[in-house]
Amino acid sequence: MKRFASLFFTNFWGVLNDNFLKTLACFVAVKWVDEAYQSLVISLAAGALVLPYILLSPLADRLTSIFDKKRVIRIAKWAELPIMGLAILGFALQNVWVVIAAIVVMGTQSCLYSPSKYGLIRDMGGRENVSTGMGGMEAVAFLGMLLGTVAASFLAEEPIEISYALLIGFASLGLIGSYIIKAHEEKENVKYSMGPVSFYRESLKFCRSYKGLMPIIRTLSIFWWMAATIQIGMIIYGQKELGLNSFETGLILATAAVGITLGCVIAGYVDRKSTILHLVPVFGVLLAIMFTVLFAVPWRDMSPVWFTAFLFVTTIVTGFFKIPLDAEIQRTVKGASLNLVLAFFNQISFIYILIASATFALLTLLLPIRFMFLMIAVVMLFASVYIFFNSREIVCHLFQKVLSLHYDVRVQGRELMYQDGVKLVLPTHRAVVDPFIVLSTFWDITLQPLVDETYFANAVFRHILSLFDSIMVPDVRKNRAGISRAKMLNDVTVNALKEGQSIIFYPSGHITTDGRESLGGRNLAYSTSCELPDGVTVLGMRILGLWGSKTSRYKRRNTPPLLPTFLKHTYKFFGPKRVVTIEVEDITAQVKEWAKLGEKMAFNAKLEEFYNQPWAETGFEKGCE
Repeated sequence: MKRFASLFFTNFWGVLNDNFLKTLACFVAVKWVDEAYQSLVISLAAGALVLPYILLSPLADRLTSIFDKKRVIRIAKWAELPIMGLAILGFALQNVWVVIAAIVVMGTQSCLYSPSKYGLIRDMGGRENVSTGMGGMEAVAFLGMLLGTVAASFLAEEPIEISYALLIGFASLGLIGSYIIKAHEEKENVKYSMGPVSFYRESLKFCRSYKGLMPIIRTLSIFWWMAATIQIGMIIYGQKELGLNSFETGLILATAAVGITLGCVIAGYVDRKSTILHLVPVFGVLLAIMFTVLFAVPWRDMSPVWFTAFLFVTTIVTGFFKIPLDAEIQRTVKGASLNLVLAFFNQISFIYILIASATFALLTLLLPIRFMFLMIAVVMLFASVYIFFNSREIVCHLFQKVLSLHYDVRVQGRELMYQDGVKLVLPTHRAVVDPFIVLSTFWDITLQPLVDETYFANAVFRHILSLFDSIMVPDVRKNRAGISRAKMLNDVTVNALKEGQSIIFYPSGHITTDGRESLGGRNLAYSTSCELPDGVTVLGMRILGLWGSKTSRYKRRNTPPLLPTFLKHTYKFFGPKRVVTIEVEDITAQVKEWAKLGEKMAFNAKLEEFYNQPWAETGFEKGCE
């Protein structure tokens, strides 16, 4: 944490001043208008702070490619002082529009240095510390939000001159902090369009080049929609539903900020030790349940302490939903392109925050304020389902954790899978579960699988397979069209290897019926090996320990259906684990020699010999379930 201290210090005072100004406007300036327009003023104040992020994020990214990120932060901090002068003028004149204008300019300043401050995380701590850095940045941000909100709510009834001094004081402390930041910066030379629409299009295209990145950005943006809705809505909810004054409402908002801060810190620490990305959908569902409780319970008939305590626990959980996604962006994006992604993320997330102002205003016109919690619950449930079905990493992690309840997977030759270069992986096929075991075990390696067309018939499986860019293998037993499509697979695999994409497929094309691997007249492994591009490493993979399990064809006429079999034998997940051994060997030289035999049956016989080598030693029939 020490390496980030100066950055955390600077970020804290900036966020505190943003929220102090915005909350002060909500509690003070709102009194200058009729009660009918108070919700509108609150929505305008919240929207004014985020609108610049939507329009000026392209400029914010450009600044990181022209200037050092430290310099951008310092210039922004100098600009904060006259902005506070404008805000003070608005309060002195009791002019709502001047105060809103100051908030807009403050939002502009915050927007222009946001990619710089978040881009410094990796510069200051390295890729291995991004979880800690992100957790700390979000923690101090929410701590700043907390103190800014509490201070503004407390001082709303006090002489306004105190607030003037604090606005200037907070800005000055942020300026001091900007001069103690030290980092070795990674520069970005690529420049993108300055127009918000064209920047959006170009950035979207770039982010889509990282598979799974856009779902993470969208899900994080939903988080910011949720946080903005709570921050805006609690000001009205606390006073109308719970009967609290401005200061008491501010304390509840502060408690929520403490909860998010604590959740971010703990989640950042836990995620650094062992990634919890796969649990994001679980935490999302938990949040949906907790917000439903906030909606359903008659809190007005109870002490506000109970409501505050439950809200506090709920906000802790939000940190576990957010931080793993933040860290994944930092881990995924290579080099200085991270600055672009952060600027684009700002643009997207603040569109969602602006939407939060609109949805809140619409909600208060149509329904009682407590329905805010039900709306959040529904959206968080949607976000959980969305990120699960659109993130390859989360699917793999979750499968890995579920499968680890029953299978003790041990890998020999693991380092071969992680060596540089393009790989052609050829595993044995003992049971219907082994593709899931392999892909989840090596979740952090991009492997494009060839998958039997049977699995594409199910819409859910088809969508999950699309996350891996899976290639459908036609069933040649069904019709002649399948045979013609199968002949085209060789071109598909060879072209993918030439383009630098690692491929995994099962040479036998079916799970074994007697424990031995039998390729018969299968052609794909042979034809691919004959045209193997230079530099491709061929890895043979033997999967031992699954023959005889319920997902194999041991003593069965037909292949067992995966999902019904798993559900039927769920109880086994709580019993002794089945040991599964994955043996990986580099067989590039052998495959090239076998291909010279000039005949697929001879090639297949050699590959079968490699696969069935451990038959005598392992005794596949032993230990059957």
